[in-house]
Amino acid sequence: MRNAFVRTLTALAREDERIVLLMGDIGNRMFDEFKSLFPTRFYNCGVAEANMTGLAAGLALSGFRPVTYTIAPFNSYRCFEQIRLDLCYQNVPVVVAGVGGGLSYAGLGATHHSCEDIACLRSLPNMRVLCPGDAVEVGLLLEQAVREPGPSYLRLGKKNEPVIHQTPPQLAIGKAIELRAGRDVMILNTGNTLPEAVGAADLLAEAGISAGVASVHTVKPLDTDLLARCFQTCRLVVSMEEHGAAGGFGGAIAEWMADAGPQKARLLRLNTGREFLAASGNQRCAREHCGLTAATAAARIREALG
Repeated sequence: MRNAFVRTLTALAREDERIVLLMGDIGNRMFDEFKSLFPTRFYNCGVAEANMTGLAAGLALSGFRPVTYTIAPFNSYRCFEQIRLDLCYQNVPVVVAGVGGGLSYAGLGATHHSCEDIACLRSLPNMRVLCPGDAVEVGLLLEQAVREPGPSYLRLGKKNEPVIHQTPPQLAIGKAIELRAGRDVMILNTGNTLPEAVGAADLLAEAGISAGVASVHTVKPLDTDLLARCFQTCRLVVSMEEHGAAGGFGGAIAEWMADAGPQKARLLRLNTGREFLAASGNQRCAREHCGLTAATAAARIREALG
């Protein structure tokens, strides 16, 4: 995903002289082409994320289209106050790109886990929360986010994630992409667990269960038309995300249900739970621990269907 981000941003910067990249002292070689092409539009702000966010706000107020980039927990929690007041309160066009969202950096411990960022940032007025499911969605969402009038949080995975879309889909912020229809269950996935969601649907199909999948790449604003349709046509709707149970994508759906009234389907939320992950291991191990693999997700869904 991060390579798709760099490729797309470099291409966009060729076309739009307002695009400026600010990064927090990571991925230096990855941005070599961008730096050589646009030396006056690249800033290494060092390990000073709050300052980077404030600088981005100032550039946006001066007519630029800044993009900040660093590891997800550092570009969300560490500079939350600046995001809230400098970006959201002033409603300026800054893209906050967090790489390694969820448990992408599982082996580095809780400092690098990002399982509360969706909850934090979707609570802020004016902030969009974008969670692409694969590298194709990264490029399409970034193209739109840099043109939006206010701030956006772009939650990236890391690298080598499977590509789900073999051809670019029709994508618009706020409108989910339905990959397949389902009569019994609909799996609504956000972010880089999309391959696991597709794998779970395949396993359910082998068991005679009609399971649909949608990539809900926009957590805020939610695609409420999709939610209304799914909850009225299926027996079970499943939210799947590499994020904690509190306040994430599943929480956003639950809030919608509370406001929308009684639904035909019930909601099953699959996430990383309510505790810090203290075990050591790579992302695959972390997903197995949290029950976010295709096999464990399919088993939970079958149990919920009864």
